[in-house]
Amino acid sequence: MTGRKPLFEFKGLHVEVEGKEVVKGVSLEVYPGEIHAIMGPNGSGKSSLSNALMGHPGYSITSGTALLNGKNILEMQPEERSRAGLFLAFQYPLAVPGVTVANFLRAALKSHRGPDADMSDFRKLLKSEMEALSVDQSFATRYLNDGFSGGEKKRIEILQMSVLNPKMALLDETDSGLDIDALKTVASGINRFHNDTNGLLLVTHYQRLLNYVKPHHVHVMMNGQFVKSGGPELALQLEESGYDWIEVETRQKAEV
Repeated sequence: MTGRKPLFEFKGLHVEVEGKEVVKGVSLEVYPGEIHAIMGPNGSGKSSLSNALMGHPGYSITSGTALLNGKNILEMQPEERSRAGLFLAFQYPLAVPGVTVANFLRAALKSHRGPDADMSDFRKLLKSEMEALSVDQSFATRYLNDGFSGGEKKRIEILQMSVLNPKMALLDETDSGLDIDALKTVASGINRFHNDTNGLLLVTHYQRLLNYVKPHHVHVMMNGQFVKSGGPELALQLEESGYDWIEVETRQKAEV
């Protein structure tokens, strides 16, 4: 990595939710073109980390640093982090009755490009990205996530990512609630988005998404800390053996 600079990095990050520390000093560097996966059992702090990085008001970062292209995102509001190039696909996307998918995406893109930006290409861009993600064109005029199935909501999340084209995307359990066909479509959209200039951080419980989106690095999070890192083979080992062996290994290290 000599001479290369991380696209996205956080160091010594601690996060509290309602006064309880849920992330306990985690650090990570993501270089351009890299895909990282964070895996771990329920309640290990994975989603809290993602939400805190995006600036969710329910999550307080009590110490640590987080930089995107060298800029301190912790000094930014959530919308400023988004305009700086950070994106979060929610585990549970909210419905927004009264706001259509097309109007939502148009407003979001205009916010990124600036109020005086030329938006004449928006409809062409939206149509193209919807076709690529096998999202029926009728969804453009439906209210955002209102009455959508779990799989449809996740496709719309990836559609948002594709339209906004962020530098760094955090995908929080994007695979949850998807059947195998929807999983393949969403994975195809993620792979289509990813290139040598952007970065991906996938948060997931299971290996199955990683069968289609190949990570360069896998990190296991337990009790608010990264306890083990490795390559794609680590995810396969977790799929085969679960998390118990890592808990034992971590406990033994702590006792030495």
